[in-house]
Amino acid sequence: MLIEEVITMPSRIVVKIGSSSLTTTEGGLHPQAVQFYTSELAELRDAGHEVLLVTSGAVAAGFRKIGYTTRPRLLHEKQAAAAVGQALLMESYQAAFAEHGLLAAQILLTRTDFASRKRMNNASRTIEELLKQGVIPVINENDTVSVDELKFGDNDTLSALVANMVRARRLLILTDMDGLYTADPRISPDAERLTEIEEITDDIYAIAGGSGSSVGTGGMRSKIDAAKIATRGGVPVFIGRADLSGDLKTALEGTGKGTYFATHLSSLPMKKQWLGFMSSPIGMITVDEGAEKALLHGGHSLLPVGVKRVEGHFHAGDVVEVINSRSEKLGRGIINYDEEQLQQIQGLSTTEVLSALGEVHRLEVIHRDEWITLK
Repeated sequence: MLIEEVITMPSRIVVKIGSSSLTTTEGGLHPQAVQFYTSELAELRDAGHEVLLVTSGAVAAGFRKIGYTTRPRLLHEKQAAAAVGQALLMESYQAAFAEHGLLAAQILLTRTDFASRKRMNNASRTIEELLKQGVIPVINENDTVSVDELKFGDNDTLSALVANMVRARRLLILTDMDGLYTADPRISPDAERLTEIEEITDDIYAIAGGSGSSVGTGGMRSKIDAAKIATRGGVPVFIGRADLSGDLKTALEGTGKGTYFATHLSSLPMKKQWLGFMSSPIGMITVDEGAEKALLHGGHSLLPVGVKRVEGHFHAGDVVEVINSRSEKLGRGIINYDEEQLQQIQGLSTTEVLSALGEVHRLEVIHRDEWITLK
């Protein structure tokens, strides 16, 4: 199979469980489901693995308790439901893990925690200490304070970012579907399951559908997005179902009920991971064809001569996105110029830049060490 290795030796594993797997169809936690998954995770711990759990379910667990008859749609209603539901969710996890002699720790994160390298490093150090002490980190988005513009959108993306951050050996994204199909198997009897995917292409995205449950928010497309982030960071991914005892173990060993996404990449340095998947670009630069080739294939830095257009308000040290003349995203980098300076020197040769600005701290617009290709 395409997966480079089956995980049989003790290793670090991130498991993501969605709302639909933890709650009833009407809303509210399903106690037996929580007990089942904690038992499966405890088995992985008994086998020597370090386990991190990324969980959804706070809003689904809380909205009926707070008095809503259906899952709320307005942001402040979802935040109120999450405030109630998160406490219920952790109470349920703590009790279930305690039956196996394990202690769980709550970690609530937002996108801004990843956008800031300092806050991300703080979260990473906390998780490392919890794992060192034998505690299972239970990670969720902080829905109570998140705003729509800064939300992950679902916890699939969060699980991928966490997997990269902690340098996991495998990310297991659990869902009510047993993997990715060529068509929706609930509609098309000819749909075939893709058991192994070596590269996430446009064709893979084309067959990924939307959300399949009124309880959760993440459809298969968001899971493909998460797999792309994780595999780009060097973490292989499994997307599938684990509804019977031992399913998590077989998923880890390479024979699970789902789809495996391979990676041929070694783990990216943390700075590159932050730059590519966690930072928030605040500007955009359009480059010419020569600069595009130099960035994507030549391993070179971006020079002023290759810049065609500058958009946004940024300063030296900020993260910007780089696109080509066809508006295709090429990657991200840390900029060495303020916006006004760059507009002044865009398209100029090295000699012309020095003539216009005099002595400069760094000639490169984006140095290759502070650049990551995303195309």
